[in-house]
Amino acid sequence: MISLTLVLVIMTALISYQAFSRDRMLNELAFHPASIREFGQWYRFITNGFIHADWGHLIINMVVLFQFGEFVERFFINEVFASEVTGRIAFLVFYLSAVVAACIPSYLRHRNNHAYAALGASGATSALVFAYVVINPWQMFVFPPLPAVLFGVFYLFYSSYMDRRGTDNIGHNQHFWGAVYGAAFIVISLAVVRPELFQLLLIRYQQVPFLN
Repeated sequence: MISLTLVLVIMTALISYQAFSRDRMLNELAFHPASIREFGQWYRFITNGFIHADWGHLIINMVVLFQFGEFVERFFINEVFASEVTGRIAFLVFYLSAVVAACIPSYLRHRNNHAYAALGASGATSALVFAYVVINPWQMFVFPPLPAVLFGVFYLFYSSYMDRRGTDNIGHNQHFWGAVYGAAFIVISLAVVRPELFQLLLIRYQQVPFLN
């Protein structure tokens, strides 16, 4: 059976491709806090995660979505719920809610700023990466070559720092809050649904490989 992760990748790629050459479509689907506040266009909280600025932006996000989404989807299916259907539904809720959650702080900050707009799945893909980080804290990342938990700390620091600088056109604020949301969602899900697995996860954090 095809994974929901792959379905999301295909859907996002197709919608993004169509929006590349249709400025009106891009503008109508982008995250624009002022339009949400003034016209009640709440759908933008979701639709912005399915459009991208260019091929580079799209490819990076889709590679991350596929790589980490496949892992998180199987984790929900096999470890958390032990059910194909429930696990897939939980994964879809996680992904779509991450798209929304990553945008909320930006909405509160920019709801009166007509010049601000954002787009892309980066907030949700950050959530997926941090779900992986929480589950596998000592797994080494290839780039940068750091244990996942240390990469997570660096990522949050970098995103916060770059957001405060505001010197580029990247949504570091969405990256930061998407990551926080992803970590929180996994921790709370395990604590509520599988407390025994949550206890094993806590033990895993105490087993630092390079200190044993």
